[in-house]
Amino acid sequence: MSEPELWMSQRDRDRLKVLQEAAKGHLTQRQAGERLKLSERWVRKLVARLRKEGDQGILHRLRGRASRRRIPEAVRQKAVRLVQREYADFGATLAAEYLAEKHRVRVSKETLRQWLIEAGVWKRKRRRVEEVHVWRARRPCRGELVQWDTSEHDWLEGRGPRLCLLAMLDDASSRALARFEEHDTTEANLRLLGTYLERWGRPVEFYTDKDTMFAVNRPARPAADEAWEEELTQIGRALRELGIGWIPAHSPQAKGRIERFFGTAQDRLVKGMRKAGVRTLPEANVYLEQEYLPLWNSRFAREPANSTDAHRALGREHDLAAILSHVDSRVVANDYTIRYDKKLYQIARADIRPGLRGATVRVEERRDGRVWVRFRDRYVTVSVCESQPQPVAPRPVPNLPAAARGHRDSTWMKGFDLRKSPPLWQILRHEQGGVDAGRGKP
Repeated sequence: MSEPELWMSQRDRDRLKVLQEAAKGHLTQRQAGERLKLSERWVRKLVARLRKEGDQGILHRLRGRASRRRIPEAVRQKAVRLVQREYADFGATLAAEYLAEKHRVRVSKETLRQWLIEAGVWKRKRRRVEEVHVWRARRPCRGELVQWDTSEHDWLEGRGPRLCLLAMLDDASSRALARFEEHDTTEANLRLLGTYLERWGRPVEFYTDKDTMFAVNRPARPAADEAWEEELTQIGRALRELGIGWIPAHSPQAKGRIERFFGTAQDRLVKGMRKAGVRTLPEANVYLEQEYLPLWNSRFAREPANSTDAHRALGREHDLAAILSHVDSRVVANDYTIRYDKKLYQIARADIRPGLRGATVRVEERRDGRVWVRFRDRYVTVSVCESQPQPVAPRPVPNLPAAARGHRDSTWMKGFDLRKSPPLWQILRHEQGGVDAGRGKP
């Protein structure tokens, strides 16, 4: 009859080797105790067990027994039942947090994971082999680099409109600023930029993708040395006026920190708004600012390697209302008017100065809808002109019936048939029988 298999860990096998040497007298009990970091008394006791019981004598006596600190079976069943009923699509970490906060069932995420796997609620997942990207170290100072991106997702899960989450994430500390918008537009991103600048100041650089809001996509140049006029988007122009650099990312993995922020938000934020019953855009922004962002910045943000803050203060020359507006240029006509957005604007007589006629002015459409016009370093007053009268089109001649136009026998038609008849000399020649036909006209 074969002996039953005895399972040992690597630590048990190493201990068995030393104790066997001590039992044979190759090592003293003191030497064995120094190697195993045990007392001589305990080594002497283990050697005695080894001689009496064999190899299994060195195993711990509590192996195979239930722990006295084991969580009761009723708590286990309650946790599994709650997850099945209310948190079926939650991860183990988030489900454990909700169980502790909402139901006072405190259990570690790994214990909960094993319970759900044993109960058949979850299945073990194999990790996918993903492409390896080179890891980039964080910037040392806060405000040195800020990642900026947008996530389009069904954040309200059909309970309300489909929203976009615009976010900025500090590279050094992972501190986040975000806001929900209905659409991912230039105006929405400029509003988020204004909030960031008012709260923390001007960062050194922004790290974004190559979306058309940040970069002008142009065809390849036919000649490398050909001069091209630089074109900037509204956001690119605003960053240049603010003295902030811009770095384009060549792949989503390059800005992995903000991508992971969105991945976490699509799990935690979506389920949190579901439990809170969020259905509208204002409610989503309130939950985001009061619940989720404080949780993220307190739990997932970290202290930067260098405590120096790289943000720069806004100066007097940084007029955010003007910089974060929609800016365009127009040429002043000879009557001191400009055309913008299908409207005609008249420059006030008091602001007319030499060089204004025919000059190019800066037109700013502010976020409140007002239009400001600046010539050189001074704003001029403009007003919308009244719509110019359109020229009156000529009235078409009515197509009268024959009775209204008159009969052929009426007086005004006299001589009409004569004008259509041949000349008199041709008639006479015809009557003479063509005698004078070769002589030409009589």
